[in-house]
Amino acid sequence: MHVSRDLAHYQQDMAETTGQEGAKGGPHYTKERLKYSPEEEARLERKHFWRIIDAFRYYRIHVQEQVKRAERQFQSLPQHHQDLLPDVLSNLARIGQCADHNQEVLQAIVHNSLHMFENMEYGEREDPRKIRPSSTFDMDKLKSTIKQFVRDWSESGQAERDSCYKPIIQEIQRLFPSDQYDVSKVSVLVPGAGLGRLAWEIARLGYMCQGNEWSFFMLFSSNFVLNRCEKVNALTLYPWIHQFSNNKRSSDQTRPIRFPDVNPQSLSLNADFSMVAGDFVEVYNEPESWDCVATCFFIDTAHNVLEYVETIWKILKPGGVWINLGPLLYHFENMANELSVELSYEDIRTAMVRFGFHIEVEKESMQTTYTENDRSMLRYVYDCVYFVVRKPAELQYFNGQNEDHLQNSPPAAKSPRREGPDSPT
Repeated sequence: MHVSRDLAHYQQDMAETTGQEGAKGGPHYTKERLKYSPEEEARLERKHFWRIIDAFRYYRIHVQEQVKRAERQFQSLPQHHQDLLPDVLSNLARIGQCADHNQEVLQAIVHNSLHMFENMEYGEREDPRKIRPSSTFDMDKLKSTIKQFVRDWSESGQAERDSCYKPIIQEIQRLFPSDQYDVSKVSVLVPGAGLGRLAWEIARLGYMCQGNEWSFFMLFSSNFVLNRCEKVNALTLYPWIHQFSNNKRSSDQTRPIRFPDVNPQSLSLNADFSMVAGDFVEVYNEPESWDCVATCFFIDTAHNVLEYVETIWKILKPGGVWINLGPLLYHFENMANELSVELSYEDIRTAMVRFGFHIEVEKESMQTTYTENDRSMLRYVYDCVYFVVRKPAELQYFNGQNEDHLQNSPPAAKSPRREGPDSPT
């Protein structure tokens, strides 16, 4: 699926699943994806689509409730305490104004998302003006998505991109140099592409690159920035207004970021860049179809990380490479009724070698951040693992057995992937 300068449709492969009932006496993990009739799949799909749209629309109300709570708390103080800080209420009012502005951007994202999939329509709501309440979980996901604009498409995120994306990009250029390869024929897949900056940067260098993303929060937002944003730094967001703790200055909470820091539509007309929506292990099953898979802060999104390893092994061409950078903050850890196998890097490394991967580069300590607020009094630093592994060009082994045996082996355990603990994707 090609992306021109002014068009980028997303293929739709977002089949939804429902949660699993807990088994009597303890949690139950279903290994196979539940099967539904096409009609039921479509109904669940529509339900989930509109749930995420509702979250975008509910944002302003949610933040204003936070502001009102903060106002009530401050006004409950003794008057002489309030008199000590005459600017607090005006600062809270400013946060409310910033939320109003954020909502305008979110509305633009929603407007451009209603028909973004070329092969799927979700109909119209019975009353599109009605704003439906959203869960705290969905609001947290939406606020995290707003911070993704900082990481991927603002000047403020440049240092973070340099620490995360630059090593991957440089490795691709080292492995597939333009003076030795026709890079337009070198295929690179970026699972967990988020808002698409890493995949876009790879495509900008001339490689054939496809990003894959599963979350509607990310897909709606990446569709907007990649296809509807042309003027550099023309749009503004206030990503830190939700952080009421660990602020050194009141103004830090309401400082703006502008995006995009580059024109996303400045790719060459010949650029082969695309985004595909769907679950990585379900969308990508064609053997030996990619020269390179690049994963950044991705493999810990798995219910079963070995399923990711197996999928990457399968889809890489003989001689193909997998480049990875990220931590192991398993997304489904401690989530009720969800399969989640939390392996150490040592265990994952052992499995990769037994699949047949050859380790070419390995660094067990690369420090980076993720959607960091650089003025916060609390900052997280991830001590990431970085590796480059190759699928051998000749013999491939799986647990000491050849590829013919691998083809007859049962598939890795699958489990539904969900945006939230209560509402499925």
